[in-house]
Amino acid sequence: MSSGSAMNNDRFSGSSSSASTSTSQPRRFTPSSSSHHNDRDPPSDDDEVDLLDDHDPLSQTAGAPPPPSTSNLSSPLTFKRKHKKSSSSASNFLSQSSRRIFNAITGRPSLDNHQNSPQPPPPTTRLNYIADPPRHRLSKDNASLPHDWLAEGPGRRVGYEDLTAIDWIFEYTKERQRQRSLLSRTTSFFIPGFGYLQRLLDGSQVWFVLILTGLAVGALTAGIDVTTDWLGDMKYGFCSSAEGGKFYLSKTACCYGYDEMSKCVGWKTWGNALGVHSAAGVWFVEYIVYLVFAVGLATAAGALVKEYAVYAKHSGIPEIKTVLGGFIIRRFLGVWTLVTKSLGLVLAVASGMWLGKEGPLVHVACCCANLFIKLFPNINNNEARKREVLSAAAASGISVAFGSPIGGVLFSLEQLSYYFPDKTMWQSFVCAMTAAVVLQAFDPFRSGKLVMYQVTYSTGWHGFELVPYVLLGLLGGIYGGFFIKANMWVARWRRGASWLPGPVVQVAAVAILTGLLNYPNDYMRAQCSDLVSNLFSECSKLPDDQFGLCKTGAASVGTIVLLIFAAVLGFFLAAITFGLQIPAGIILPSMAIGALVGRAVGIIMEIWQRNYPAFIAFRSCEPDLPCITPGTYAIIGAAAALGGVTRMTVSIVVIMFELTGALTYVLPIMVAVMISKWVGDAFSRRGIYESWIHFNEYPFLDNSEEMIVPDIPASQIMTRVEDLVVLTATGHTIASLSAVLDSHPYRGFPVVSDPRDAILLGYISRAELAYILHTSTQGPRSLPAETEAFFTHQPLADPRTTLDLRQWMDQTPLTLPSRSRLNLAVSYFQKLGLRYVMFVDRGALQGLLTKKDVWYVLNGADETRRTARGEVGVAGGETVGVAGGIHGSGLAREGGQGESEGLLGVRRGEDLEGEEPPSPLVGDRGSIL
Repeated sequence: MSSGSAMNNDRFSGSSSSASTSTSQPRRFTPSSSSHHNDRDPPSDDDEVDLLDDHDPLSQTAGAPPPPSTSNLSSPLTFKRKHKKSSSSASNFLSQSSRRIFNAITGRPSLDNHQNSPQPPPPTTRLNYIADPPRHRLSKDNASLPHDWLAEGPGRRVGYEDLTAIDWIFEYTKERQRQRSLLSRTTSFFIPGFGYLQRLLDGSQVWFVLILTGLAVGALTAGIDVTTDWLGDMKYGFCSSAEGGKFYLSKTACCYGYDEMSKCVGWKTWGNALGVHSAAGVWFVEYIVYLVFAVGLATAAGALVKEYAVYAKHSGIPEIKTVLGGFIIRRFLGVWTLVTKSLGLVLAVASGMWLGKEGPLVHVACCCANLFIKLFPNINNNEARKREVLSAAAASGISVAFGSPIGGVLFSLEQLSYYFPDKTMWQSFVCAMTAAVVLQAFDPFRSGKLVMYQVTYSTGWHGFELVPYVLLGLLGGIYGGFFIKANMWVARWRRGASWLPGPVVQVAAVAILTGLLNYPNDYMRAQCSDLVSNLFSECSKLPDDQFGLCKTGAASVGTIVLLIFAAVLGFFLAAITFGLQIPAGIILPSMAIGALVGRAVGIIMEIWQRNYPAFIAFRSCEPDLPCITPGTYAIIGAAAALGGVTRMTVSIVVIMFELTGALTYVLPIMVAVMISKWVGDAFSRRGIYESWIHFNEYPFLDNSEEMIVPDIPASQIMTRVEDLVVLTATGHTIASLSAVLDSHPYRGFPVVSDPRDAILLGYISRAELAYILHTSTQGPRSLPAETEAFFTHQPLADPRTTLDLRQWMDQTPLTLPSRSRLNLAVSYFQKLGLRYVMFVDRGALQGLLTKKDVWYVLNGADETRRTARGEVGVAGGETVGVAGGIHGSGLAREGGQGESEGLLGVRRGEDLEGEEPPSPLVGDRGSIL
């Protein structure tokens, strides 16, 4: 249902009673007529929009009714467009053709009287509204006219504020309007093929952005890999000048050509470099140097994030999911964030802490895409198109992180994207492929591999191994469930403990603890990528057994204990590390923990088969070949652990397949991931990224998730009209509306006909209202503060001395009957990306429901409306019903920056679903919608 029907009388009466308006008046439809048009440049279509310029004589008498001869009310009202009539004048044809050639080259619309075009907005304000045609009469040669958005539609818009939600419907409507305008200009072009070329260039802008993003992400990732390896190896030693080595080379590059790193002459450990000869002395000195480097690198990363870009912390994936869902977070994808994230990621990963770079690389890829988007205003000025490009660019981050282009596309589809049309999948594939090709060309590891832990297997698996694979799936799901609970508990404790030091000191403390625990354990001392690479490897193809996993007698109880012990410590360290204010991902640590457990299970199976080869399950083993490959258990354990933490399925299977290249192991990986997800869902429906979204109270409603929606009428949770601050259609001045904005912090106001009937006319956002009130009091209009302002058609109003606000009001907001069920309202928010829904009965406003209201309801928050004053009345014709003082939390109403009218709130200290309390950190930032 739409409130547009409530305004039909005003609009159509205006079309017959008013001849014209000035720049502040909206345009209107005129009834079709066969004759009696103005002689000056009449429009070619009788039912076209009648647009008058500011210098038209009729605009001086806007309130005067037209002569009876100019309105044939007996003729039917039609909105069908008629075919334009071709001009028979050769001179007029040449004149119009030459003008169209010039306009097509310059990109201007083919319009007459350019001197009457409105002045552009002030440079300090970025307008972001549907293309508004100049306010002059369109010539007969124009093929079509854009829809009259000033008469009825979503209205003009200014740029979105920080931490607000976008209007998906408006953005796509704006893009369709732009496409129609482009088509209108290019199809009327005189030179054949030139208009097609212009449309081709317009459509290729997205591909330019994606290819540039792929090139930048591939090159940047190669630099991050090389620098990370060098700084990470500096904890153990350095490359000397022997054999032509250089100080800036990593251990792999310094010892290139050696099958065993222990025989490399050019690499010097710190014990040897400092002249320490005793074994105990070497161990102690290298321990101290390792600890100093680890703490120094981690502290530098934390200081870099704190000082230059706080949005560079964490993995960035929860925020990317929220941004792609239609949320504005300024500076999250800025240049400083890109630089800080890249440098901080190098320092954090090289420190040896239990974190990964895979998730942050997705953030880096989106930052690169956002940087190139700014080069193309058609994409940059449309938030919906921008999010399509960011969804495609995110795939390149996973592509270079795992060397898995197809897995990156599926990761973006399964985990990140809110809206993922078919064209975005193809765009994602191109961007991911470009990034992978560039990374392969740089070959940062000098091995021909895109990632260090890319392995291959030459043996298959046996049927009896499905049992341990299922066990690994169970363990992966259990790990994921417990890890999410432990990590969120640490995050809540860290937020609530006011006595804790600053974020940089916390990073240094965790780095000290990590260094003290890592070095004594050989498996934990190495970088996570080196550890995973060795755990995945097949012994027959491992030239350098760094951890002694393949030597004779390695399959022992002692090795199993060390592997399990390393996994337990890794679980603890990863739980306290993920959430610190440094760039940190959770994908690689989860894979390492799963690989440690998987390798231990594989060694157990190997010992069992070796000691009891006649067991019935082992009769399918060939006598002269290894029956058990522990490396395959490691990769299946890694996939299960990753699935338990992230709750992804298809993308993990494809990523693991592209890592191993073994189609044979797709089925075991699928079984393990499936069971891991089932077990993890038994703990909680949220993965690690969804849990952080919920913890930070981001307004993210997943349109693909099957949420449990209470089967109640929406009227039970909507904010009723008695609690709303609404604006009446008339009775305002610029001063009174400015006073409303000063006294009420809400993000928008419903507009009704009058206090008694409360017929919904539309909705005006705070940003648009504040903008037009400010600009109308400035030049060139310079209206006084006592100027009359109104939201409905006023036939007797002088457009030069009044302010018509219809063009800035959404006159067609989505509405539902107040008796609608909450399931329907939630579907509107999820599928259409709405910010608010109005509830009306027979045109009368009954209430309002915002996105934040729905978020609180679906996340189990209790309704805590507390009305400080609830009188209903009219104050100078300005407002009806004063909203009470609502003590909300989180992002709802902090600091007087709440969204709309009567948002639901949560009591401080009250857990949501028994998990995490509201976020004061995010709440201090103000509104979300």
